[in-house]
Formats: sequence, C-alpha cells, structure tokens
Amino acid sequence: MRRSWPAVLAAVVLTLTVVSPSSAVNPIITTRYTADPAALVVGNTLYVYTGHDEAPAGGTNFVMRDWQVLSTTDATNWTQHGARLSLGDFPWAGADAWAAEVEPRNGRYYWYVSINGNGPGWMNIGVAVGDSPLGPFTDAIGGPLISDSTPNSSGLNIDPTVFVDDDGQAYLYWGSFWGVRAVRLNPDMISMNGPVITPQGVTNFWEAPWLFKRNGVYYLAYAANDAGCVSSSSFACIRYATASNPLGPWTHRGVVLDQVSSTTNHPAIIEFNGQWYMVYHTADAPGGGNFRRSVAVDRLFFNADGTMQKVAQTRGGGGPPSGTNHARTATAATSFVSAWENLAAVNDGFVPANSADRTRPVYGNWPQQGTQWVEYRWTNPVSVSRSAAYWFDDNQGIDLPASCQVQYWTGSAYANVPNQSACGVAANTFNVTTFSPVSTTRLRLNITARSGFSTGMLEWMALN
Repeated sequence: MRRSWPAVLAAVVLTLTVVSPSSAVNPIITTRYTADPAALVVGNTLYVYTGHDEAPAGGTNFVMRDWQVLSTTDATNWTQHGARLSLGDFPWAGADAWAAEVEPRNGRYYWYVSINGNGPGWMNIGVAVGDSPLGPFTDAIGGPLISDSTPNSSGLNIDPTVFVDDDGQAYLYWGSFWGVRAVRLNPDMISMNGPVITPQGVTNFWEAPWLFKRNGVYYLAYAANDAGCVSSSSFACIRYATASNPLGPWTHRGVVLDQVSSTTNHPAIIEFNGQWYMVYHTADAPGGGNFRRSVAVDRLFFNADGTMQKVAQTRGGGGPPSGTNHARTATAATSFVSAWENLAAVNDGFVPANSADRTRPVYGNWPQQGTQWVEYRWTNPVSVSRSAAYWFDDNQGIDLPASCQVQYWTGSAYANVPNQSACGVAANTFNVTTFSPVSTTRLRLNITARSGFSTGMLEWMALN
C-alpha cells in the first residue's frame, strides 16, 4: 500500500468537518475545477489533494491560488472539503499554487507544494504541516525547501512527490523540463539528508513524478510528452519505471495512461480497499479546458509479473441504470461464442470497471465478423422498454461494435422494437437504448462488428 495512518484520526477529523458530498462520475466533481491530484489513504478514507484551476473561460494561463481536498470511503461518493491551504499561508509566496502532495510522518501531515516565490528564481517547493489530513496547515519552514539556489536543482522545481520507506527513510522526487531530481529527507521531513541526485534510467521524463512501492518493488510514474505516446508534444501520457532501490537506477516499463483531453497530466497511484486506482486530471468537466481541469479516478490492474496494465479511461460515470433487470431471470442464447469465453457472463449482474475488465468471465464471438446476436429467453412474457449493453474491448481481435439493433419476438417472428433510440457503442459505460414497451418471451440484440473485428459484451441488461 502507498500510505496509511490509523483510522481513528480520520474518524475524528470527519466528525469536525462541514462538507458537501457528491456522487462520483468522471470527472469526480464538476462544481469547481481541480487538477494535479495526489492521493493519501488514512484508515478507511481516501483523500485526494488537488490544485484549483480558476482561469476564466477561454483563459490562456493558469490561475491557481489554493489547494483543495476531496475524500471518499468507497471510491464512488466524494466529499468536498474546500480549500485547506493557500498562497496566503506562505508569507514568502508570490503566485502559482501548483502541484502538491501530502505525506504523514510521526503523527503529522506534511504538505509539499509548488510555489512561485517572491525571491530569486521561479518555482520553489515549500512545506506546510498539520496535525490531521485536513489541517489546519501552517508553513513549516518560513521559506522554500527546494529552490533555484539548491545545488543540482531541476530546470523547473515543481511537482513534489514524497515517499517514506519501510525503514523510515523519506525520499523527495520532483522536477520538470526533462529534469527529474531526488533527495533523501531527514526525519523532520523539512530538511535534506545528503545531496540532490539525478536518478538514472527515467526514460522520456517530462514532469509530475509519483513514487510508490508494491511487493518490494519501487515504481515511478511520471508525465512524458515524447512522440511514442502523444499526438503532439503539447500533450502528456503517463509512463512508468521500476527499481529495486528508491533512488534507482530505474528500468522503463511502458505507458500506463494514454494522452487525455487536457494537455497536461499528473498521476497518483494508490491502493484503497483492496483495489488499485489511477488518479489523474482531464478537461472533461463542462466548460473545461487546458487551464480548467478536473480530477478523474479509474481502476488500475497489475499483471502477475508486477507490470501495470494500461488504464482504461472512463467518462461520465458508467454505472448501471436503475430499474428491474429481467436479464437476471432469463436464459441467454447466441449465434456464436468463442470457446474460451462464456455466454453466462452477459447476465451475471457484474458491474465492470471498464471495457477491458477481465476480472470476471466475458462474452466474445471472435473470430466471427459481420453481424452476430445475443438474446434472452423467458418462460413467461416480460415487459421491457430499455436495453443496456456494456461492450467488451480486448484491444486485440474484439473491438467496440459499429452498430446494434434491439429486436423482440412477436410470437411468430423477430421484429425491431418500436421507436428505438440510438443503440450506443461507447466504451466504459452502460449504453442505454430506449423503446416503446413490448411484452415478449425473447429479446435479441443484433451486433454488427467493425471491419476486421469481432465483438463482445461484459453485461447486457433488459429493463422495464
């Protein structure tokens, strides 16, 4: 696990805080713009510390003056705690409340922040400290921990990530403009223990490092903007490397998150309630943009060898629609199912994390192409007015379909359902198709594949 702290502290903090809850979709909140997330688990609560974008619509520069906190106990419903630290809390600060991260140590919480100081140089890293995950926080040093005057500092001193190893040694990583830097910290967490080093083997590093440990292996995720992972150098993907030592040397492993809708990106990877998550930001909120970003959270999966699977980005929720799901009492049939797939997967009640989710059996019809069908059969007629399909995409021979059509059994033949809405083919969500109610003993979904591909489903609902 990345970080944890006794549950009692979280419980005490939450009882003293007036909060505003919201239910999760991606972005996880849309009442304000949030960016550059950092994640921290304290007891049974996941905290996400974010920057706060305040640029006007059409703005062409960052306007960031404080840092916000969000929390959840189920990774679905989020509580907004508002601004818990601002530029005004640092007397030496000039502007630019950029990326930050909180790390616990000795019963206190240290908030490492990127700030444009009033003195020489541009961006600095300061530290605030508090006695709970929600503060209050105060300036711990009275000046920057890292600045342009720090020997071997980065080309741009931003995006701090701090990790405390099992032996109690703390490490700080930061940097931008292709300049990743690292240093050991003293137990006080506000002074350096030794020289700043340039870690080796960090391929195509641009900015936004995130350091964590799993099963004895150290992982370093970071933003990269090379041609191998983005459409132009204005955008960023998230690459990662592994090492047997927290200071490297590092071995590049690949891309864990593709380019998103905003030009910048900033990863946080955390284990919470037995699941791993990627926390990042996009421009997907209403009115969003490159300077009006919003935090998103998606599941992350590891392979047996410890490498990370690429995260499937979800948008707009993806949760199952409400209503009576008659599929749970139906017998499924199909024109074709692959020998290694399972038709029973379509009505087992599973809610997938994304279209690539193979944590449970899936239905697929590879190598068949063209139009295939899946249908539900009932002994007695049921009334149905909606269909909801969650498509399977294995990034290989099975892809999202080109189109689909819902039909019902009239008693003597199949007919298209009346007044059908568009049959959606989007990834990472339940695609709901509505139609005038029909009473039938069979409901069929005709699925037409994209050229050269087969199709599959993770779940298919038949709703009243």
